[in-house]
Amino acid sequence: MAKRGADDEEQQSPALKKGQRPLNGAQKDNSEDEFEDEFEDEFESDEEIFEAGVDGRPDKEREAEEKDAMDVDQGTFIVGRNKLQAGESLAPDPSTYEILHTLSTTWPCLSFDILRDELGNNRKTYPATVYAVAGTQAELRRAKENEVIVMKLSGLSRMDRGQEEEGSDDDSDDENTEAILETKTLPMSSTTNRIRAYTFPASDSFSSATTLTATMTEDAQVQIHDITPHITSFDVPGTVITPQQSRPLATLNMHRSEGYAVDWSPLYPQGKLLTGDNDGKIFVTTCADGAKWTSDNKPFTGHAGSVEDIQWSPSEKFVFASASSDGTVKVWDMRSKSRKPAVDVKISDSDVNVLSWSGRTTHLLATGADDGDWAVWDLRQWKPSTTGGSNPAPKSVASFNFHKEQITSIEWHPTDDSIVAVAAGDNTMTLWDLAVELDDEESQDTAGVQDVPPQLLFVHYMEMVKECHWHPQIPGFIMGTGGNGFGAFKTISV
Repeated sequence: MAKRGADDEEQQSPALKKGQRPLNGAQKDNSEDEFEDEFEDEFESDEEIFEAGVDGRPDKEREAEEKDAMDVDQGTFIVGRNKLQAGESLAPDPSTYEILHTLSTTWPCLSFDILRDELGNNRKTYPATVYAVAGTQAELRRAKENEVIVMKLSGLSRMDRGQEEEGSDDDSDDENTEAILETKTLPMSSTTNRIRAYTFPASDSFSSATTLTATMTEDAQVQIHDITPHITSFDVPGTVITPQQSRPLATLNMHRSEGYAVDWSPLYPQGKLLTGDNDGKIFVTTCADGAKWTSDNKPFTGHAGSVEDIQWSPSEKFVFASASSDGTVKVWDMRSKSRKPAVDVKISDSDVNVLSWSGRTTHLLATGADDGDWAVWDLRQWKPSTTGGSNPAPKSVASFNFHKEQITSIEWHPTDDSIVAVAAGDNTMTLWDLAVELDDEESQDTAGVQDVPPQLLFVHYMEMVKECHWHPQIPGFIMGTGGNGFGAFKTISV
């Protein structure tokens, strides 16, 4: 900055007292120090300042320009509904996530499951640790490279919010660690269509839990593995996994076509498995004497299409439900000698791809269909068929057509019976809160955006998402698998 000489200082205009306006001419008031008014050439009067507005232009002119700018795009971009233009990409809003991590594997995985662990329930500290298992989908000409992948994800830190979390009560000393992925693999000769895991509790305080997986493959086999040694190797240095431990405990060949429906019974600690195939047949396999796996010779039949999904009742030991491409959901009783469904309801004109039985309110069943619709049903309203065919569906408890592509996965929150996670072919995973109710006069739209139900809590973008699962021991933590790998996140909404 240039210095000002003494002569120049004597020629300055008189200083202004608070509230005074500049005087014309060179009149001086020697009782006050003088200073240079750097704004005197810009504004000459109150009227001129008012007209100029905050940026030197009249307010009306500026407001008109701002309105024109806002009119360029008044629409809301809805993930999965609106299409990106060339050169555009989506980025997550970090302020909406508690945890957000992505990871990739050599080959994409169509199916995975989150494993129960011994780190405790209702965990809320960071960094988090998660164990999972998945099956790969290698290229056809490289089918021998398929694997079952046992994973340990550690160092899953909370999103960095700067000063926002200064007052947090979280006593974690190491929230910003780097995420680490460790893997152990078991060889497979075919693509995994569906994989499900079950952890048997320890029989006494001196033994550890046992974790088994059931894998339905593209070549119509069901393979059962004990992955307990692979999990142990992550946390016990020096653990050696022998080739024998990576071989299946049993390979089941009762199916004549491939399938996608697998589920372990939560109420049969010795191990009981349901599997359904594209021929519409459902088999029950039981572990006897802790080692021998036996499948029933006579399958459950009744579906006119493929069995797309299957699940045991969380409260009744002999009851399970199945979803099919014939548009029906059937409820079965294992004790039936006829091996026919006890309840048979037509709920869709398209394939019913997935279902999920509420673990807390056990008369509620959620389903997702190929036309993008998903719904919740009260099974107390489903009555046994008296005509030998499928009954028409009673009114659903709730139904939504927000997704415009097929529903690929659906799952109730493990501890909140109003929260549901949905994955769809529109590259989204959505979280819903069914506790949000509307009066008849209330809008079915959200914040003025059409076709967005108020029950929709969150939309997460994930390319070619196939499955999603809640973690049973970390509240609100959810994982998904898709064409580009895995996503693991926890939102501020749940």
